[in-house]
Amino acid sequence: MTDTSPHPYDQVSIDQQVALRTAAIRLAEAFTGVYGAETIETFLHSSYDQFATASTIPHYLPLLAERFARQRLQALARVEGHHRDGRPVVLFLCTHNAGRSQMALGFFTHLAGDRAVAWSGGSEPGIELNPAAIAAMAERGIDIGEEFPKPWTDEVVRAADVVVTMGCGDACPVFPGTRYENWDLDDPAGLDTTGVRPIRDEVERRVRRLLDDLHVHTTR
Repeated sequence: MTDTSPHPYDQVSIDQQVALRTAAIRLAEAFTGVYGAETIETFLHSSYDQFATASTIPHYLPLLAERFARQRLQALARVEGHHRDGRPVVLFLCTHNAGRSQMALGFFTHLAGDRAVAWSGGSEPGIELNPAAIAAMAERGIDIGEEFPKPWTDEVVRAADVVVTMGCGDACPVFPGTRYENWDLDDPAGLDTTGVRPIRDEVERRVRRLLDDLHVHTTR
């Protein structure tokens, strides 16, 4: 019997279909022997859908989908035991994934290097990062401008050794056996760079303390 069901990408432009199929090939190469084409297509398509309804920059949708699908597949591989490298994994969550959690991710990655893994997400992801947060981090020599707001997913939460929540309250996911920390931080939304600096500095202090607690050596 011939399958006449529409391909998941048939509703997008030809350019985006090509970009998504190219992304699927890259992901298949990255996860050879771990996940097959069907799983990769499922994750790539669902990741695309996460951004398609809110994004105002359609041109970048395939790239965002590929990056998010890659993170989710990496997380799933950890959950399922396909990838164990001993590095601690931390997930930073806030409401819009546009300020606090992104600054925490920036500091964590900058300070830990490849000695630990960090991801971020939001319960209600925004459209873009807070420009004042980007500017405040740039003052510290950390570029978070290439990051993007994204939701949390079950496999990402389950893969984390520590989940740090910042203001998302009951909307933040809770899974048994996962260590949780709640950081009570002011929301930088609507603030200018001057207003964000104290929040940025407090985020850095907490990230450094978390890294010390996880016995992750920092070189800065």
